[in-house]
Amino acid sequence: MDATVLPVAAPADVHHGDHNALMTVIDKTPIGLCNVDAVIVPTARSAIDLRRAIELADKLGCPLLALSSRDSKAGEVAELAWISSTIEAIAIDMASVPTGLLPAFKTSKLLHGTTWARRTDTSFKRNLGLLIARLMRWKHIVFLDDDIEIPEPQDLVDAVRLLHDFDAVGLTIDGYPDNSVVCHANRETGGFQESFVGGGALAVNGACASFFPEIYNEDWFFILGENCLRPTAKTTGVAVQQPYNPFADVRRARSEEFGDSLAEGVFWLLDKGKRVGDADFAHWRRFLDLRLRFIDKVIKRAAEQPMDDGARAKMIAALRAARDRCQAIKPALCVDYLRAWRADAARWSRYLNEQELLFGIHESPTVKDVLGHLGLETAGRHVEGASVSHSFC
Repeated sequence: MDATVLPVAAPADVHHGDHNALMTVIDKTPIGLCNVDAVIVPTARSAIDLRRAIELADKLGCPLLALSSRDSKAGEVAELAWISSTIEAIAIDMASVPTGLLPAFKTSKLLHGTTWARRTDTSFKRNLGLLIARLMRWKHIVFLDDDIEIPEPQDLVDAVRLLHDFDAVGLTIDGYPDNSVVCHANRETGGFQESFVGGGALAVNGACASFFPEIYNEDWFFILGENCLRPTAKTTGVAVQQPYNPFADVRRARSEEFGDSLAEGVFWLLDKGKRVGDADFAHWRRFLDLRLRFIDKVIKRAAEQPMDDGARAKMIAALRAARDRCQAIKPALCVDYLRAWRADAARWSRYLNEQELLFGIHESPTVKDVLGHLGLETAGRHVEGASVSHSFC
């Protein structure tokens, strides 16, 4: 794309370019002695792509929990950790996870077999990480994507020190922005667009009973409460996202559109001081129309902005793919999804409590204890008979 981008007025009438007013922005160093209990990485890339996460956990002196699928092999991750660090490495191949370990969600069933079904296992991995953290009694965990780098480990320590007051604390994304395909196009054609906190670099209170649904923007739904945002903060600490081309494959835009529309539609209401419960049929009918108008505006700007013709063609193709998907979304589906999401949230909370009761009382649970209870196997190393909790508060 050409470096020159013609400035345009932000289309606030059809799109909110940020939702920063919904969270607390922290620009001071927090006081406290809490440390990171574990770094949890849902990964699908090769083991070498976890070297930064392994180094980070080593510097923080905390365990690394790698949840592996596709190109990531637990044995290779464990071997890399063994030769390059002294950390507690817990690497699990997702293919070995017992069927039915996690509850069946109504939101997943609602979309199963449809064009809206999410075809990645990121949410499943993160939910498994939440379960393991709960049983390990890790109070201060950090979710980290395998394409994120944390230049200053202290930024994560500062983030978890805020978890007394917040359920989730995100870092500021530097490098490549963390947005959907449509929002990337909005920014690159001159529209006002910022990034919200996301699961790619997110400190989470281990006592939080929320879950990640199988949908794009699952991290937005994780921090969403019954009728408003859970206590959420963003720090000035930096997480660097590796660059990628969001317009390279139109399938990315198609796969994101339902989750992006649903999340943006809910947060639109919250921005206006309303509640999640106000997302009724009439709201979705209005909002989906606004969403289509927003995408149309971005397509128009993409056709007018100075950029390489090949880049322009890919951007417009991706935007049109998103528009086609958006046009197929029905207000009733959005209403049904949120109803199912509420039921799932209650089911997940009960499930965590049930698992704690089944696990029983362990004064200092070990990795072996927890994985044995869940029927999981790890390729990592752990200290026999030792707990791996590092909390001081």
